[in-house]
Amino acid sequence: MAHVEVTAPPYRTIPIIPALEPGAMAGTKSFLANEKIQNDLGFPGTLVENWKDVALDKMRELLGKQRSLQVFLDSCVHCGACTDKCHYFLGTHDPLNMPVARQDLMRSVYRRYFTVAGRVFPKLVGARDLTRETLDQWYSYYYQCSECRRCSVFCPYGIDTAEITMAGREILDAVGYGQKYTNEIIGKVHRVGNNLGLPEAALADTLQGLEEDVLADTGVPVRYPLNEKGAEVLLITPSADFFAEPHVESLIGYGKVFHAAGVSWTLASFASEAANFGMFIGSYEQLRKIALRIRETALELGVKRIIVGECGHAWRVAYSFWNTLVGIGAGATDPYAVEFQKMLDPKVKQPTHICEYTWDLIRRGALRFDKEANDHRIITFHDSCNVARGSGMGDTPYGQFEIPRNIIRSVANHFYDMAPETINERTFCCGGGGGILTDDLLDVRVKGALPRMEALQQVVDEHGVNFMATICAICKAQFTKVLPYYKFKMSMVGGVHQLVSTAIRLK
Repeated sequence: MAHVEVTAPPYRTIPIIPALEPGAMAGTKSFLANEKIQNDLGFPGTLVENWKDVALDKMRELLGKQRSLQVFLDSCVHCGACTDKCHYFLGTHDPLNMPVARQDLMRSVYRRYFTVAGRVFPKLVGARDLTRETLDQWYSYYYQCSECRRCSVFCPYGIDTAEITMAGREILDAVGYGQKYTNEIIGKVHRVGNNLGLPEAALADTLQGLEEDVLADTGVPVRYPLNEKGAEVLLITPSADFFAEPHVESLIGYGKVFHAAGVSWTLASFASEAANFGMFIGSYEQLRKIALRIRETALELGVKRIIVGECGHAWRVAYSFWNTLVGIGAGATDPYAVEFQKMLDPKVKQPTHICEYTWDLIRRGALRFDKEANDHRIITFHDSCNVARGSGMGDTPYGQFEIPRNIIRSVANHFYDMAPETINERTFCCGGGGGILTDDLLDVRVKGALPRMEALQQVVDEHGVNFMATICAICKAQFTKVLPYYKFKMSMVGGVHQLVSTAIRLK
């Protein structure tokens, strides 16, 4: 009998649904927006006296305008496929953070007031009255959802629970029960042009500093222009790129790419923000108003092309909504949009993601790299939710997964993906998206990051990974904050164009 080497099979990763802890996160609430913040956005300053009537009227309005919302509220059969797919449930164990239970907070009210069965036999169909207790639950748990849509990937009926969360938040704003973090940031964009309230002088000073730093590091005069009329490209990037770490390293990389390509480009102070928190609160009006700043800026500067920097939900808004919101891409038909279309270059994709732009240059041999410059990094890649599940890149399916990885492999020698069930369309949220990235929700953020940290730990143990790249400003900020809670260094996260910046050859 031939000798047979006997070895034990490798351990399996067994997904275990955590034991339930009802009410574990019931007391977790983000700060309420004050009267001024609310009024600046056109919402009631405080909870209105007839809030119940206003809330039901708003729900009726949304059901009338959004057929998908009613379909999502009607079609759930409580099969349970989504229950263990939410990172917040896995991290908090609170059953109301199961996607099906969180959305039933609204579904039960919908049945009570908008279905015959709910009006006649409420207890038989799980219908319940809209009470102050219910409204408080909406506020608590709809701001414990990052609208990442991972649960929707596993729903056999395709229910987009993020749309229900957005509707819940829109109703809350309508009755004067808005969140401080999101609404305050939207107000800053309207007043100054970006989420962080950075004035033009601060932006100009930062960009001048970057030019000096890059010149000192490389000996090459790379420009970081602001408000430059006649530039070919307008770059719309998250305001965190202007000063936050590690975000600014990607901004440095964008500039080096444009320099190497010999393309004139500019940033803009009036539209110095790619992020659009109007989507987070479910407000079409705010979504469009913020996006219009970009069209106005592009018309003013006379650019031919609009490129979006590393920001997850910003790319979803640009990819999915800019065309009908403001006419960037085909769709909008108002006179300004029609004029806008004549100005933009029809031979290139509008808008373009910076990764699409860089990858196209790499494929055409227009960029050269010293991959060894990144040899001190063993890299993995975190797919950001809104890019992975809400948009695309390139001309082929799954380009949003392949293009960032192709860039990384072009500029670095050591890359390892995390477990297949945690990447691409099944990626786990960082835990800080969708209006959760505020310190008053830090407990939720840290617990919600658990599944991604588990997957990261696995590639750290197996391959020695020491750098996690991502193309989302919120992911970068969230990971910088929560990595130390899981015994990782906060410097472990960075951008794809941070890697490009390290390896690119300039002349």
